[in-house]
Amino acid sequence: MSIPPRINLTTEQIERVVKVFYAAIRRHEVLGPIFARHVTDWPEHEDKIARFWRNAILYERNYDGNPMRVHMQAGDVEAQHFAPWLALFDETLRRTLPEDLAAAWSALAHRIGAGLRMGVEDLRERRPGPPVLR
Repeated sequence: MSIPPRINLTTEQIERVVKVFYAAIRRHEVLGPIFARHVTDWPEHEDKIARFWRNAILYERNYDGNPMRVHMQAGDVEAQHFAPWLALFDETLRRTLPEDLAAAWSALAHRIGAGLRMGVEDLRERRPGPPVLR
């Protein structure tokens, strides 16, 4: 028995969004140089990210990465980078998908992005003293 998809997207739609998004990332004045320092094979990266999203949305089990660790180990990814990343992703979703599918995927991306941002923020912006509970 298979689990129904979280969002009613096709594999082709996911791959198209990833491809369009990373074309925009490469042109972005702030995010482009950061990605360029870490991504040496764009088709391979896009395939890996498409697998991530197919796992998150379609429940395929073909992604085994650790996005939190990758973003934290990059060294130059900062909390303030997530807002422009999400804005660009939202723009890509709106241009590429029907409105209802774009909105559903955007909500998921914002939840995942908030978790990644908090992890990066906690690592990079540690202050002396007790932790601040939010």
